[in-house]
Amino acid sequence: MGYFIGRTKSLNSYKSFHLVFLVLFVLFLGGFRVVLGLNYTKYRQVSNLRFERIQKHIDKITKPPVFTIQSPDGDIIDCVHKKKQPAFDHPLLKNHKIQKMPSEIPRMKMVKIDEEREDNSKKGKEGIKEIEWQMWHLNGTRCPKGTVPVRRSTVNDVLRSKSLYDFGKKRSRSLPLARRVDAPDVVNGNGHEHAIAYTGTSGEIYGAKATINVWDPSIEEMNEFSLSQIWVLSGNFDGSDLNSIEAGWQVSPELYGDSRPRLFTYWTSDSYQATGCYNLLCAGFVQMNSRIAIGAAITPVSSFSSNQFDITILIWKDPKIGNWWMSFGDDTLVGYWPAELFTHLTDHATMVEWGGEVVNTRANGLHTATQMGSGRFADDGFGQASYFRNLQVVDSDNSLSAPQDIQILAENTNCYDIQSSYNNDWGQHFYYGGPGRSPKCP
Repeated sequence: MGYFIGRTKSLNSYKSFHLVFLVLFVLFLGGFRVVLGLNYTKYRQVSNLRFERIQKHIDKITKPPVFTIQSPDGDIIDCVHKKKQPAFDHPLLKNHKIQKMPSEIPRMKMVKIDEEREDNSKKGKEGIKEIEWQMWHLNGTRCPKGTVPVRRSTVNDVLRSKSLYDFGKKRSRSLPLARRVDAPDVVNGNGHEHAIAYTGTSGEIYGAKATINVWDPSIEEMNEFSLSQIWVLSGNFDGSDLNSIEAGWQVSPELYGDSRPRLFTYWTSDSYQATGCYNLLCAGFVQMNSRIAIGAAITPVSSFSSNQFDITILIWKDPKIGNWWMSFGDDTLVGYWPAELFTHLTDHATMVEWGGEVVNTRANGLHTATQMGSGRFADDGFGQASYFRNLQVVDSDNSLSAPQDIQILAENTNCYDIQSSYNNDWGQHFYYGGPGRSPKCP
């Protein structure tokens, strides 16, 4: 079980000790290979100047905690006063007034059930469970009222990244090598591969919702990841002004130092170039919930032919204030992306994507064995393949409804694929995923 650390007055002393220890540790190791979770990475000798720059950045994003919790998985969760969280370091948010509650939560439209579209795919799904807990909850300790949980970053986290500049960021979203005219510009030119459903021809979109099956796919290389998420998009895919709001679960040894699935968020207003980041690793997202830590491990996860666990995520634009809110599970408000962060998304979204993404680095000239979803192909079905269910979009009336123009795309169906369907229980849904490298995916 984990334990808690009381009110922290010695944070600076801890950081100084941590810095000195890591400098000596890395200099001692030199070029030796060091085990970090499931993979190896090579630490170069690091200069004192680089360590000082990294520590300065860590100090900037580590806000003074009111209370600190040690999670059983090794995470340190700082309970930070809402008004002192990282979001407000953003120059566009210096005079931002915190929106305590959304003015309105999207409501369901009444839809007539189409008996002819009903099928039997809902049978045998009694083992589905909604995830309500994160790993840091297991010791029974919570953040005090008026604070928000922030997963503390360390120097080691930055050292696993390509550079300090790249820490907490996605690599630029490049154009695909072979583009379908009617498909979104998803990243595959730089090793990103997808299996997604998308909609973008029904006009203005003001949000999206889905329930996402949670697994713990294996990752082959330290700098690869596997995620399942919702994208809310607007702007020019071919230019530098794409706006994106994203949320879901992710396994990323480089970012988190382990292979656990974690709740994550992301945003960018310039096609992943200079703006935005994962979670709270830069200023932007305003956290409002004291029980949900973005970037913290999700538990439990699904297992083959047994209980299936999933999470429900809703993202929508507040109809009065214009901020983009996120809720988790049964309408639990997490926080929001302020409208000031965006250009195109200050108005509305033009496309939503749901699905999986992996990074394929082609180490040793072979396709990665990093798994997407559960690691099984879509036709393996319930209890084996991963799923998204109850896909919905938010319209200009702040109402939720099933998207009418869903299309699917998988760039490399020999490695990862997707199958879409509909029934009255799961609405618009799909199975997706795959193992990566195999005899038919060399």
